[in-house]
Amino acid sequence: MRSFEELLERTNKGFPLPEAILSLDAEEQMIDADDLRESLRDRLRVMRETVEAALAGHWQPKLIADDKDKYPARAGKALCGDLLWRASEIAVALGTCNASMGRIVAAPTAGSCGILPGLLFAWQENKNGVDDIVLNGLIVAAAVGEIIANRATLAGASGGCQAECGAAAAMGAAALCFMEGGDAEACAHAAALALKSILGLACDPVAGLVESPCVKRNGSLVALGAIAADMALAGVRSIIPPDEVVDAMAEVGRSLPATLRETARGGCARTPAGQAMKRKLSASVPAAGAEEYN
Repeated sequence: MRSFEELLERTNKGFPLPEAILSLDAEEQMIDADDLRESLRDRLRVMRETVEAALAGHWQPKLIADDKDKYPARAGKALCGDLLWRASEIAVALGTCNASMGRIVAAPTAGSCGILPGLLFAWQENKNGVDDIVLNGLIVAAAVGEIIANRATLAGASGGCQAECGAAAAMGAAALCFMEGGDAEACAHAAALALKSILGLACDPVAGLVESPCVKRNGSLVALGAIAADMALAGVRSIIPPDEVVDAMAEVGRSLPATLRETARGGCARTPAGQAMKRKLSASVPAAGAEEYN
């Protein structure tokens, strides 16, 4: 699947969006569409298990704190509302779990693993949504990720964080839009509205670790996915077609200097605080063979 246009053409032939996605992928991979659905059902199950573990565990990344326990104090009072606050809590917990070598589902990458499940499961809790609707949301999100992967990239080293957290926000936006009753066109534009709002985002991990600013980006970009979904559901459309937005992201990614593409040589990684953390971390790791002389 290389384009939203291809997907919309399939839905125009009478296929509901999830079935259109599965049928296109089944044809390309020469497997049964039902097998694809069950594979994604299994991914959703694992994703749910990792969310539960991330929220229940006590994680110890190298640089950042485990901030998820700070969220309950704002529950019911958050300016962004209960659904988004819960989505942010889940996203931060998963990002912290990933930074501590916990089990996660790349969605679409490890560094952006919290955004999509944060939106999926916060929506389900808030709306009392049934599992099959959430599964269909995951199918829609997967299609968006596949299109971005095929037309551009999902790698921060190639396209900056716009290709990781930006893609995750676009996937989450499309999933929310579908779960809220949006049609295929609305879902495509939800993804486009999210993605074009984050063009050029640097990938600048402090000390080269997927911790700062990665985890907090997961916690904040759930908001972008949600507002993009709401805009699309309200009838707002991107004047740049969704496929062209993805192409623009690819071009922007190629234009980013190497310092802003996962090398830890620019952005937050190059701040005085970022450099100090890098030095502190380096000092805490013995040089190879040093133990032989102690």
